[in-house]
Amino acid sequence: MYVDLNKELTAEEQSVKEETHKFAAEVLRPASIELDSLSPEDVIAEGSIHWEVFRKAYQQGYHSSSLPEQLGGADLSTLSRHIHAEEMGWGSADFAIAIGVTAFPFTFAAMSGNQDLIKNVVVPFAEDREGKYIGCWAITEPHHGSDSLLIGTEQFGDAKMAFECAARPDGDEWVINGQKAAWVSNGTIATHACTFLSIDSSKGMAGGGVAIIPLDLPGVSRGKPLNKLGQRALNQGEIFFDNVRIPKHYMVIQPAGYPFIIDNILAGANAGMSAIFTGVARAAFEEALAYCKQRVQGGKPIAEHQLVQKKLFDMFIKVESARSLSRAAMTYNAATNPPATQYSIAAKVYCTEAAFEVASDAIQLFGGYGLARDLPVEKLFRDARASMIEDGTNEVLSLAGARKLIDTY
Repeated sequence: MYVDLNKELTAEEQSVKEETHKFAAEVLRPASIELDSLSPEDVIAEGSIHWEVFRKAYQQGYHSSSLPEQLGGADLSTLSRHIHAEEMGWGSADFAIAIGVTAFPFTFAAMSGNQDLIKNVVVPFAEDREGKYIGCWAITEPHHGSDSLLIGTEQFGDAKMAFECAARPDGDEWVINGQKAAWVSNGTIATHACTFLSIDSSKGMAGGGVAIIPLDLPGVSRGKPLNKLGQRALNQGEIFFDNVRIPKHYMVIQPAGYPFIIDNILAGANAGMSAIFTGVARAAFEEALAYCKQRVQGGKPIAEHQLVQKKLFDMFIKVESARSLSRAAMTYNAATNPPATQYSIAAKVYCTEAAFEVASDAIQLFGGYGLARDLPVEKLFRDARASMIEDGTNEVLSLAGARKLIDTY
């Protein structure tokens, strides 16, 4: 276990650290390694260990911890939440993301304050201990990915950039038509979608809205689960909406509040990603350090060779820097409104790139063994590579961050 430079961790924070690490080591990592070699269909097949992981996470209350405490959430400090996310990422980036995103539609439903949504959507999710209710964040589309996050830029209000998945009012209902892309996390297994869509396309992305859509409604269909390079235990896939009707109060955000929500999503989701991939970077560093202590070349463990020592220490610096920036951004923005989104973006960009670089260095230290599919560093490398694209490519997120800097620094 790493040395925590914060000597003022509370008993709660220390407990979260130890308990989540145990869960990550005993449940998440073995399952994610087992699922890594399976087809996307087999990952989510009946009887797969994937479902056992969800059940165990739900039994720990990990799925609902972000809800208000009175609705079954956890009254955790921001630091506890960061520690939890890092440990989950240390165990399995794919499950950390899957379990983290499952709360999205239910958290938005709780935020709405609508009692019907709370009673019929939020409460059953909060009380679930079997993984029966699973959420997804349906934002990316075939023609709209990172561009949907360019808040503050001229493009965000460009009518040519509006979502193609759109909602129109019809009496006491909204009618939803369109498609969400294959990158929707939990897309083919979710029961509810937190769906970002267009309400007023003349305003571009700024004319968006957020709807809670139960995915058992008529007109909803799914694509096949995505077959991808890394994070293979994270189910992803398309969702199609063909004249899907939802009650009016299921549209929880309309255009007037949409830019505010995007800003807060950028602050919160990027901070979460930075914490998860700090954990991935740490996992890769720890694997490399342990190997270098026992691998003998030139008559001594390779950890005793100076070039190896220099590489190990550079990896250590990146891990510790990632944690420091990530914790600072998450802690500040959790208590600040509006958030300083540029810091969360900086944390996501830095931590995901650090995870990829550290994992790549770990493979180099392992030598030929690092390329073998049966060692964890090869999987960590693939999992880290995805992080620089998902939840917004690092390049486009940097443009959103730069806009914020120019306007507010």
